Amino acid sequence: MAEPLVVPSGYRRDDGTVHPPLDYAGYRSTALRAPSEPLILLPHNLTELTGPLLGEGRVSSSSADLSVQPGGEALGQRIIVHGRVLDENARPVPHTLIEVWQANAAGRYLHRVDRHDAPIDPNFTGVGRVLTDDQGNYRLVTIKPGAYPWGNHPNAWRPAHIHFSLFGRAFTQRLVTQMYFPDDPLFAYDPIFNSVRDERARRRMVSHFDMDATVDSWALAFRFDIVLRGRDATPMEQP
Repeated sequence: MAEPLVVPSGYRRDDGTVHPPLDYAGYRSTALRAPSEPLILLPHNLTELTGPLLGEGRVSSSSADLSVQPGGEALGQRIIVHGRVLDENARPVPHTLIEVWQANAAGRYLHRVDRHDAPIDPNFTGVGRVLTDDQGNYRLVTIKPGAYPWGNHPNAWRPAHIHFSLFGRAFTQRLVTQMYFPDDPLFAYDPIFNSVRDERARRRMVSHFDMDATVDSWALAFRFDIVLRGRDATPMEQP
């Protein structure tokens, strides 16, 4: 029989204000997918302990550039997104796999259930991946996503954002968050952004414009550092 979920004593217990709750009244669909029973910790078997491993060879350099496809360049404002992945003591987390997905410049996902009345860009899949280097650094090239309607409430629009998924050394070690852009006027109206109730924690999901990393006549740059746990942790979606 599985054991009850226990928070390791060395970690700061979430006080309910940093990471969003599983069921949040403002975000309607969480009522349908939040568990109704306490979480349990399932023991890892040989499959989880031995693989699959997410190492070099599974990620190519082209995977980190979402702005171009074999058919041509994507439409929209080209941007660079870069930063570091750190632990609670500001130490780099090397060789971790980052996967991203996002809407295109018009605010539409390349997904069959996305019915937003906006054009699909044939040269933009909206998905990419990159491994952090020895110092925990990563760099992606993409297109700044557009806002889009999502039907959660009347006149509901999501702020521009990029989804981030961070893996450890196996698929069972995964964290998911969202990166937003500075000064978005939709912040005040978005229940997902505001499900993180601590204002300082919400700001840790907002990237910073980085002129030093901007490439002249080619792309603007935004820095987004990710802290995996501790008092300065980046808010993550709960499993």
